[in-house]
Amino acid sequence: MESGKLPRIIIIGIIGAAVVILLLSSSIFYTVGNGERGVIFKRFGGGLDKDHVIAEGFHAKAPWDIIYIYDIKKQEVEETMEVLSSNGLEIKVDVSIRYKPIIDSIGYLHNTIGSSYLDRIIIPEMRSATRKVIGKYTPEELYSSKRNAIQNEILENTQRVLHKNYIDLDALLIRSVTLPQTIKNAIETKLKQEQIAQEYEFRIIREEKEAERKRIEAQGIQDFQKIVSKGIDENLLKWKGIEATIELGKSQNSKIIIIGQGDEGLPIILGGDH
Repeated sequence: MESGKLPRIIIIGIIGAAVVILLLSSSIFYTVGNGERGVIFKRFGGGLDKDHVIAEGFHAKAPWDIIYIYDIKKQEVEETMEVLSSNGLEIKVDVSIRYKPIIDSIGYLHNTIGSSYLDRIIIPEMRSATRKVIGKYTPEELYSSKRNAIQNEILENTQRVLHKNYIDLDALLIRSVTLPQTIKNAIETKLKQEQIAQEYEFRIIREEKEAERKRIEAQGIQDFQKIVSKGIDENLLKWKGIEATIELGKSQNSKIIIIGQGDEGLPIILGGDH
């Protein structure tokens, strides 16, 4: 072999080895990022390892094994659907849900449903529960008084199914309800009339209480006057007049006091300098 060809072969060999190493490293080493978890499929070692969840960080595997990465952060999705109320009216409902996979069960989630679990189970189950629950109520109940109760019932029904499928449903919110305009107007008119009736009833109760207060006050005044009139007689009045005369007599002001000449024999006071 010529000496000039030897370095060329070595160079080609080195380049080839580098390519092989690079290709192998991309299939051997992998990283599970922040807010992620992984499960591994061992092609020659028992298939999917459902019980082992791979944590964040840098890892190595056999080049023939396959790693599946799952986002474990809370995610939110909005869904709009048309449902029927208990009386058959069509209602448009906007619902948002917040969810994430159950971390320790990602292997089982991948084995039974796969990474497309949002479209395969979350949305269908949420739609099913929404139709089932709203179908028991009237538009008026959904529009006003029982909206929170309906929302909680849909949440509980959906949670129960999703938890069995290794998914945690954190929250469900009915964002808006759109009724046919005629139904909406009728409900708003009814609610307004009910509010007016409640205000009128409140005013009646308030006036009745005020009348009762005044009656009690008047009765108290009347009772007081009866008690006072019974305790005051002619002798008491005369005695009080005498006491007043004595006190006036002690005053330094000049005056003329005529005893026994007034009405009912009370003193008469004439003059008085101030």
